[in-house]
Amino acid sequence: MNPQTDRAAAIVEQYGCKTENLIAILQDIQAAYNYLSEANLTLVADRLGISVSKVYSVATFYENFSLEAKGRHIIKVCAGTACHVRKSGPIYDAIYEYLGLSGKRRTSDDGMFTLETVACLGACGLAPVMTVDGEVHAKMSPTSALELLEKIRKEEAAQ
Repeated sequence: MNPQTDRAAAIVEQYGCKTENLIAILQDIQAAYNYLSEANLTLVADRLGISVSKVYSVATFYENFSLEAKGRHIIKVCAGTACHVRKSGPIYDAIYEYLGLSGKRRTSDDGMFTLETVACLGACGLAPVMTVDGEVHAKMSPTSALELLEKIRKEEAAQ
């Protein structure tokens, strides 16, 4: 029993170990773990009878797949035109600093948050917009964004 790969093995089996299901398998594994680990990519390759490089090439081709561990809460700040014009950049910068991120690192040290940008969230009339775990938050500012993250931290601490 290996908790890092047990669910992934079950997912591959669920799809009958068929290579034509590779993308669906990777999607389900990412949904289960929040990212695709090296161990899980290797497991998929072994179970499907294909090379690790083939699995890796599919995982890196599609933007939706992540090879880095993500936090428990995924923050997406819109960088589309409407949001950019209404100052989404300072929102991103404030969150980046608040989470103590540096360089290309996007996940906080405590594993609670991952910060991403997206080209458009489709809520231009509500700009600037961000989502946390898929929930849309409209007309944000750096202050309101940080208040929201503090609220999430407090809720988790209370559990």
